[in-house]
Amino acid sequence: MRAAGLLTLMTFALPASAEVFLLAQPIDCTLGQDCFIQQYMDHDPGPDAADFACNGLSYDTHTGTDFALPSLAAMQAGVAVLAAAPGTVAALRDGMPDTGLTPDTAEAIDGRDCGNGVVIQHQGGWQTQYCHLMQGSVTVRQGQQVATGDRLGLVGLSGNTEFPHVHLTVRRDGNPVDPFDPDGQITCGAPDPATLWSVPVAYDPGALLNAGFATAVPDYASIKEGTAAASAIARDAPALVAWGYAFGGRAGDVLRITIAGPGGTVTDHRDTLERDQAQFFRAAGRRTPAGGWPAGTYTGDITLLREDRTISTRRIEMQVE
Repeated sequence: MRAAGLLTLMTFALPASAEVFLLAQPIDCTLGQDCFIQQYMDHDPGPDAADFACNGLSYDTHTGTDFALPSLAAMQAGVAVLAAAPGTVAALRDGMPDTGLTPDTAEAIDGRDCGNGVVIQHQGGWQTQYCHLMQGSVTVRQGQQVATGDRLGLVGLSGNTEFPHVHLTVRRDGNPVDPFDPDGQITCGAPDPATLWSVPVAYDPGALLNAGFATAVPDYASIKEGTAAASAIARDAPALVAWGYAFGGRAGDVLRITIAGPGGTVTDHRDTLERDQAQFFRAAGRRTPAGGWPAGTYTGDITLLREDRTISTRRIEMQVE
């Protein structure tokens, strides 16, 4: 989401003489497994939005990179926000509640979109900003020297955001720079050899955030909270359902849900997205047959397909007892 005070310049091409400045991952998690980059810097100069790969994982005037968690439960477990490069803490804010943006909180958040955050000044005119930290979690003080990887706080839901993540903005001389395209010369879909990442960061055009089994189609709130998945169900449960929660959906994408168990295939369902969706979930399954489900291990395969190509897949397991 937008961070307070950020400029709306879409990209900033670095001068050829710019010294090397490299970034480490600003969040303590494994990308593609328990955290995901859901939004990138907007490269479209008009009212539409496009990320550096010319896909839609951005929104108009977005000037950062959003490293997101799959659920509120993951946030509440505590995931550290880390300094991406050595420098000096130039500014910080703490004390804003982890309410996210709602009609009831919009007025209180106005002008403080970043929520709880930290700004670090680096050598050579570089600056990094970390937004939406958890209330009371900021561990640094203004003027403090930090090293790469030092803990700044925890991922939260403060400020102008609708999901738990840390928004990282990179600037040079006050101008936003896309760490995936620092020279502004990238070609759509082609990797830029001159990124600012010290370790290559993979680009996912969309992915499954979470998946699980349930005894009914879960509500969206429980999906986002991370409480929708059942570890086991009874043989006489009302139904056997598998669900998948994903981001980066495009019109025409297919979410395929397959369930198999001791008695064979339970369901093989395909759901086609009718429109682009930043986040979405789908579920499929069957009512319990007479006599109940055979006891044993059930597997669910959740696959996100784009033009018949798999872009993300997960296998889940559950015991019927």
